[in-house]
Amino acid sequence: MLLLVLSTFIASMFGTFTGFGISTVLIPIFLLFFPPPVTLLMVGIIHWFNNVWRLTMFRKGVVYKLILYFGVPGVLLSYTGARLTVEIPHDILTRAIGLVIIFYVIFIHIREDFEVKTSSKNALLGGGMYGFSSGLSGIGGEIRSMFLLAYNLPKSVYIATTGAISLTIDTTRILTYLSGGARLETVLVYGAVPLIIATFVGAYIGKNLVEKVPKEKFRMIVGIFLFLIAIKMVISP
Repeated sequence: MLLLVLSTFIASMFGTFTGFGISTVLIPIFLLFFPPPVTLLMVGIIHWFNNVWRLTMFRKGVVYKLILYFGVPGVLLSYTGARLTVEIPHDILTRAIGLVIIFYVIFIHIREDFEVKTSSKNALLGGGMYGFSSGLSGIGGEIRSMFLLAYNLPKSVYIATTGAISLTIDTTRILTYLSGGARLETVLVYGAVPLIIATFVGAYIGKNLVEKVPKEKFRMIVGIFLFLIAIKMVISP
């Protein structure tokens, strides 16, 4: 439990700072102790609370139009992905997502002027891909960030908007996991309070880190985190 609380704190801190990554960090750790359905349910709950803290701390920065474009297809395909959790091997999906992200980050480094086109069509595509991946494997924030970075949003707006989009997706997949029979083991029921507190403390520190980083460097830092996590996804899904 101490390992899980510490991991949750670290993941929440960097997840708040970058707008993604908390599930990517926590899922491999929880899988060391719990079966996939329990892991996906608990990490989904932790992720849900982390998004609540993000919205609380950056509530003035939400872009509702992007929430609509990303959220509607995301909710629908999150349900589909969550229902298929037992059908597709998670390691195959995670490696595929990691490879796509690696190629994307390398490409935009070579072509610094390139960005995913900011269109309604691409927003709907990004939301759908994010929702399906999140429901199926619990991991997908990297896909959402890849599309949202194209909008060059201010730091607080980017984090608030990712939090709002994630909250809608997380609610859908948590309810789907529960309806499919997933339940928390006793140790996680008793440990829920310290884990939720860890998400708040981590999010608070992450917020302070964001405020100290110059706006022009924020996009580069998020790109570096994307690349490092993608490598981890390919090597150790």
